[in-house]
Amino acid sequence: MSPRPAPKRYRIDGHWLEAAAIPARYAGLPAIVLLHEGLGSVAHWKDFPCLLAEATGAAIFLYSRYGHGGSDGLQEPRAVSYMHHEAQVVLPEILRQEGIERPVLLGHSDGASIAIIYAGTYPDSAAGLILEAPHVFVEEITVSSIAQARTLYQETDLSRRLGRYHENADSLFWGWNNIWLDPRFRDWNIESFLDSIRCPVQIIQGRQDEYGTAAQIQAIQRRIPAASAVVLDHCKHAPHRDRGPATLSAICEFLRTLPR
Repeated sequence: MSPRPAPKRYRIDGHWLEAAAIPARYAGLPAIVLLHEGLGSVAHWKDFPCLLAEATGAAIFLYSRYGHGGSDGLQEPRAVSYMHHEAQVVLPEILRQEGIERPVLLGHSDGASIAIIYAGTYPDSAAGLILEAPHVFVEEITVSSIAQARTLYQETDLSRRLGRYHENADSLFWGWNNIWLDPRFRDWNIESFLDSIRCPVQIIQGRQDEYGTAAQIQAIQRRIPAASAVVLDHCKHAPHRDRGPATLSAICEFLRTLPR
């Protein structure tokens, strides 16, 4: 089994961010950078980074975005452009400080959207994209599920459960929930970034995803016809958790197709 991720910290864009890394077992492979979901963090990936390192032999790097996990707590409302800022300002700088060039970006949900914006902004900077449950525009199912999450946060122990993975769970949750439910966010759309992406792309989505539909896959493949798609049965919004072995198998197969 690969070692546990070694903790790190970075000062970027005025905030301290927690990070972690697992060294490569095999030379010559691109590093895999994990970009978490809207309520994710380093800890929220659980054992997936270790399983991914074991399955691929590649270096694994992950970090908690500002407001998430053990990174600095969110002090202001999220802007509609928060994912653009992450992709165009924070991610390039943390990769530079870590010394990672041309990574494979494995993004989940918001993280997948950030990966798309990054690769569309810097077309020569990624070796590949693995997009788990990506969003390229806002769907009604997404808004409805996020509204349901608000009710669950207010009426159940969701805040306590999120507290296992975030030092500032309240500010993290409301920062995410409020911006996605803001009427201004209905017009959020990143499809234009797909036109500039040059690297291979894989999409992985659960057939029962409660936050998005196959329309997201179709939108990506209209702009990137070569993008492969893996749709998993008995799987909701988090394929790496709901269908772990199948997701790892799909990732490994995709990595084998990348140019060396």
